[in-house]
Amino acid sequence: MASLPKEAIKKLIKKYAKANITDTGADELAKILEDKAKAISRLAVENAKKDNRSKITREDITKALLEID
Repeated sequence: MASLPKEAIKKLIKKYAKANITDTGADELAKILEDKAKAISRLAVENAKKDNRSKITREDITKALLEID
């Protein structure tokens, strides 16, 4: 089970897609988003470490997004 709240996923779908989503659909999307967030986070940390920083910057996140599939 993903740690992202199902209700938050439902709100996002309603707001941006103007659609409703089932509980199981929201759970599945939450899992996918969490997996992507993990990948982005790992790459962002690597980017910060390359620059000898302990804090992640917006640039680290942006660069990480370009590096993932």
